[in-house]
Amino acid sequence: MKPITVLSLLAAAAALASCQMGGAPRSMPVVQQPQPTGVEGSWADPNGIISTFSGGTFTTRTTDTNQLLASGNYVKVSPTLVEINMTSLVRNTQSKVNCALVTINQLNCTTAENAQFSLSRRS
Repeated sequence: MKPITVLSLLAAAAALASCQMGGAPRSMPVVQQPQPTGVEGSWADPNGIISTFSGGTFTTRTTDTNQLLASGNYVKVSPTLVEINMTSLVRNTQSKVNCALVTINQLNCTTAENAQFSLSRRS
């Protein structure tokens, strides 16, 4: 065999060997969704009304027409308590609501008139 042919075969063999070295193939890390914290995000009441907490702003909308029912602001009183000051566009009234984050997915709220309701986190 000619020396150039031998060198070409050795180079090809080395290139193939380098592709197969390294052991078992590496698996890609699994991307996990971050666990929600606090009240930030979307919440639903048993009637399907959607409330959204975002950066200190609170809104409530219908699911069918996305009509704005109420809006306002909220303040974190503690990591598990928020105070909402909102205006109902339906009744044209202002009210205060206190909510407690009882689990990462459940928010129990009480209005200034002592009416109570719960919200469930939407995924």
